[in-house]
Formats: sequence, C-alpha cells, structure tokens
Amino acid sequence: MTCSNDTSSNAGAMGFFERYLTVWVGLAILAGIGLGRVAPGFADTLDGMAIYVHGAPVVSIPIAICLFLMMYPIMVKIDFAEVIQAGKSVKPVSLTLVINWLIKPFTMYAISLFFLGTVFYNLIGPEAVDLVRMPFGLDLPVGAEHGAGTVVEVNGVRMLEIPLWRSYLAGCILLGIAPCTAMVLVWGYLARGNQGHTLVMVAINSLAMLFLYGALGGFLLGIGQMPVPWQALLLSIGIYVALPLVAGYLSRIWILRAKGVAWFEERFLHYLQPVTIAALLFTLVLLFSFEGDVIVENPLTIVYIAIPLSIQTLLIFGLGYGASRAAKLSYEDAAPTAMIGASNHFEVALATAVMLFGLGSGAALATVVGVLIEVPLMLALVRVCQRTAHWFPRREGAGEAAESGSEFQPVQVEE
Repeated sequence: MTCSNDTSSNAGAMGFFERYLTVWVGLAILAGIGLGRVAPGFADTLDGMAIYVHGAPVVSIPIAICLFLMMYPIMVKIDFAEVIQAGKSVKPVSLTLVINWLIKPFTMYAISLFFLGTVFYNLIGPEAVDLVRMPFGLDLPVGAEHGAGTVVEVNGVRMLEIPLWRSYLAGCILLGIAPCTAMVLVWGYLARGNQGHTLVMVAINSLAMLFLYGALGGFLLGIGQMPVPWQALLLSIGIYVALPLVAGYLSRIWILRAKGVAWFEERFLHYLQPVTIAALLFTLVLLFSFEGDVIVENPLTIVYIAIPLSIQTLLIFGLGYGASRAAKLSYEDAAPTAMIGASNHFEVALATAVMLFGLGSGAALATVVGVLIEVPLMLALVRVCQRTAHWFPRREGAGEAAESGSEFQPVQVEE
C-alpha cells in the first residue's frame, strides 16, 4: 500500500468510533457505574437471560448477541482464499504464529502470576475472595474443594469461592490466549503496514483459535489452580468464534454473488463499520453496572491488573518487532506482525470470562482492564513503528516514505 503523508485521509479512514475509542470506553464505564447505582437489578436481569445446562447459567444471551455483533463485521471481511496464498510469505506468517501461540500465552501467565500472586498479593488482600460459577456438569457438595476453590452455597446456588487474585489471573490468561482479530486492522492501517498480510493473519489466527484456545486455556487455568470447565471452553469457542466465522464466510459468498464486489465494499461494509464498537460499548455498560461498586470502593484494583497487562503488551511487541528486524522483513510486514501479537482479542476473552466465571467475577473485570489499556498503548506503539520504519527495508512501491535514507515521516494520530 502507498505511504502517502496525507494525515487527514488516514485519520478519516480510521472512522469516528475507532478514532475516539478511549473516550467511548470511558463514557461506557461511567454509564455502567451510574446504571448500577440507579438500577442495581438491571445487570442481574440481563445476566439471568442465559442458556442453562443442568440448572446452571452457561451462555449469557445478551453477551452472546453482543459478541456476535463484535465479531461478524470482522469475519465477513476475510477472503479465506487468500489464506492458501499465505504460504508464500513463510517468514512473517510463521513468526506471527510462534509469538501468538508458543510464546505469548506463557509469558502472560508468568508475568500475571508474578505481579498478582506476589508483588500485589498483600495489596489485593490474602483474605479477598471471589465467587465464580462451578463448571457445569460438576456436582460437588458444599464444603468440597476444587482446585484453589471451596464449594459454597449462595442464594440456593452452589458456587466456588476462590482467592480474588486467582480470579484476576484467570482473566489475564484468557486475554493471553486470544490474539487480536479486530482492532489490529486499525493499528496496522495507522502504522501503514501490509493490510493484506494483516487480514490473512486474522483469518489464520481465527482458525487457530478453534483448535488452540480451549486447549491452552484449560491447561493454563489448570496450572493456576482455577476450575477448568472444558465443556464450557469448547462451547465458548463454538459460539464466540466458530459461529461468526461461519456466518461471515457464508454471507460473504452470498452477498458477493448477489450484489457484487462494489456494493459489498462500498455499501455493506460501510454500514457495518460502527457495529463492532457499539456492541463492545454496550457490553462494557452491562459489565460495569455489575462491577461498578467494586471499582468505586477499590479503584487501585484497575492499576494492579493493568501493570502486568501493560508489561506483557510491551514485551510481546518488542519480541515481534525485534524478531521481524532479525528476519529482515519489510517494514510493511514487520509492523502488523508485532501489532498482532501485542494486541488481544478482548471481545472473546470478555465473553469467555463471563461464560466460565460469571458477569461479576474478577476474571471478567480483568478482561475489561485489557480494553482500557489496549487503546492508548497500541496508539503509542503505532507511533513507535512510524518513527522506526527506516530500520527496515521497504516493499517495492511502498510509497514515498523518505528519500536517500531519511527518516520515515510519521502520521499524526488523533486520540
């Protein structure tokens, strides 16, 4: 793609919702906290709208609808025929897969365990506990132990009482095993990376999640002494990844045949553009209407979770960017390769946390903190890419970035 220095066109292409996502997230949090104060039963009512298995709420219907609306606009953009051609770019594809699936989940676990289980352990509170859903199908009596939890009965429902810091750890784990497939398209565009490579990797990571998300999630949750609801993990992949993936694939084929490429790209995708962000913001309002009191009473909780997540983001970005330079990738492939690993699929992580542990769980709160830190951090990393583009070779016809080896001219990004 070309490297024009037209600032306004880049900012406009990002879209109004995406450009000010930090603002919308902040307003959604305030709205959720306010709603929780004014109508405390609202979140409970929506959370009760669920698919039940053996008497236990397994799939939150409002969250499932919101996540489908978050995911479908991304999935319908993917031309899976291009995935077959991705083998021609072995180095960037292999590097991205190694970082996302062989490195990132384990560094996230290690960093989060160190900070939440050691550095901030006394600050969170050794006696602080969280109530989470029992894995469906598990029938344990009150007082029985399961992992690091104890079965208790609350309002006639048996739940697991676990240390609060382990619940936060579970949320971090779910973020670490969910490589980004949505906002990374925005980050890659702003950094002027190879959008074809980015979109192909979105497709490959979406397919990889079908097979690896549940396995890695169950393994790392088990090591963290958290309940491992294998059935729920597999169900979450089916509902939150496979369903929008298949729907996007089939509807793309039908729309292209019925309406043509021009209508699909200029009309259909234009209407879909704000849907993902709007669904995310509604989910945040719902979540914070449930979690608001916890945050108001102990706002430092956000800081405790944000620190390991931020360190993880910077570490993975550094690994991806450094490895891309060592592999002599072009800047246009290096930037999205680093961005894909650094950013998280917080939509799937959030929905899975709600399914596995409940809307009011510490795990769900941890995934929301992932949303809060991602936008400002990734915008900062976009600037890092822009200012270091001259470290890398450029693709032929990549644009007029510089002449005679001068520094790449950065694009100004609105926040």
